[in-house]
Amino acid sequence: MSLARNFAGAALAALMAVAAMGGAAMAQDGDKIVVAHRGASGYLPEHTLESKALAYMMGVDYLEQDLAMTKDDQLVVIHDHYLDRVTDVADKFPDRARADGRYYVIDFTLDEIKSLHFTEGFNLVDGQREQVYPERFPMFKSDFRIHTFAEEIEFIQGLNKTRGKDIGLYVETKAPWFHKQEGKDISKATLEVLRQYGYTSKDSNVIFQTFDYPDLKYVKTELMPKLGMELKTVILITGNDSKETYELVDGQWQPYDFNYLLDPAHFAEIAQYADGMSPAYKMLFDLEHTKLGHIVVNDLVKEAHAHGMVVHPYTIRKDALPEYVHNVDELYQAVLIDADADGVFTDFPDLGVGFLQKQQLHQ
Repeated sequence: MSLARNFAGAALAALMAVAAMGGAAMAQDGDKIVVAHRGASGYLPEHTLESKALAYMMGVDYLEQDLAMTKDDQLVVIHDHYLDRVTDVADKFPDRARADGRYYVIDFTLDEIKSLHFTEGFNLVDGQREQVYPERFPMFKSDFRIHTFAEEIEFIQGLNKTRGKDIGLYVETKAPWFHKQEGKDISKATLEVLRQYGYTSKDSNVIFQTFDYPDLKYVKTELMPKLGMELKTVILITGNDSKETYELVDGQWQPYDFNYLLDPAHFAEIAQYADGMSPAYKMLFDLEHTKLGHIVVNDLVKEAHAHGMVVHPYTIRKDALPEYVHNVDELYQAVLIDADADGVFTDFPDLGVGFLQKQQLHQ
């Protein structure tokens, strides 16, 4: 699909959003921010340009880009570093899976990846595709395609020009440890593209994030100085059961211990490399004592603020609420007001912006 064709579909979605939202303005200083998690992914397939356009017109502050590298060293916007959850790769290239059954981005050229149909996320259940969120955009309807990081930047910068705004990029390198194992430096490639498009300083409206704390230290102490860059950075935090990140220990790759990043005793050190933290929102609460109608906040945000770091938790979804809230507004209230987080990632950006506007915390 051509970029022009993508833009046409995105423009239609954007116009629909303007009608619904009244063209909400970008956040001003002092406001809390809304980050469109993979775009307006509650309404359109994640990380499509159409989804980004819809989120843009909902009045978000940042659009998220997850990045993986192709066989021919291109950066593409996709949440996983494999293709099989959101495309028809298993149909078109059935013999290209690795031993674990996954089809990795890094094993395909950009042209091959652009030939795939991009769809709403699914799991395989008894050999059949089962949509993860059944009420969202139906699988394999319409025609969506994967695009490059550069194409998305040009798309957002184009909208910023025509709309007179400065909506930011919130960039995540996916599995830097994996790319290193494959002989590729995804963080270096990401920074080089950002520099090419004028994002070089902390005044640039971009945030660089990763789950890979060892790699973040490398980015801050080696890569950025060599490239003459100093961007805002955020460390993502998840549970150890995810095995999201691996690190080299005595020459062996071992799962990273994320508990290190949750210990306030380490926050002074972490703040040397990260301007902010992005934990799962449940990490803001004392879950042992939290129940429906009674959410108990812990000190994570307070401790991060004491060390000069902002907190942007992830991910609020109205169709995947925890058992301790009745509705999505209660969850926004708990995260953004009660826990005092500085912003939030959400699949439903219009609801996040609307909530903060009612609180007079977003323009």
